[in-house]
Amino acid sequence: MAEKKTNYFTELDQVDVTKHIEKKGRFSYLSWAYAVRELKKRHPGAYWEVHEYDGAPYMQTECGYFVKVSVIVNATEMTQIHPVLDHSNKPVAKPNAFQINTSIQRCLAKAIALHGLGIHLFAGEDLPPSPPLDDSQVQELIGMLKDNEKESLIGNVQHQISIGQINQGNFHKAMEHYTNS
Repeated sequence: MAEKKTNYFTELDQVDVTKHIEKKGRFSYLSWAYAVRELKKRHPGAYWEVHEYDGAPYMQTECGYFVKVSVIVNATEMTQIHPVLDHSNKPVAKPNAFQINTSIQRCLAKAIALHGLGIHLFAGEDLPPSPPLDDSQVQELIGMLKDNEKESLIGNVQHQISIGQINQGNFHKAMEHYTNS
């Protein structure tokens, strides 16, 4: 009987990254180092390119400075462009080398997410904040974890709820993610 192949995006999307989420201010991040490690464990041939512009790893526009990273997994290339931002996620008028490097690493993590690893973390980041879950939604999500013998995830999910990462805007996606993981 032929072995069933798993779509690599689905495989990476099911990796539980919740233990590796870092909080800085009101923003949640997945460390680029963790993203690279998990990607390379599953797809050792994966690689990436930091794009250059006249020999520099950034481009300057009227709107600010940007970096661009492409990640290739199984011959599929996904590219992300990311602004050079400060610690408050505000554009930097004259970035230094550290700020450019930090933006490259954030861009790398997001380009990896385009392949599935941690992509749910970015769901809704371009939208205004959603209201927190109500008590019935919290009970439903925690109950689903218990019913599916995923008690080990409850602490992480409660933390995500407490920091607003799981909220009314992404409740159904969170239910779907934790049901399928």
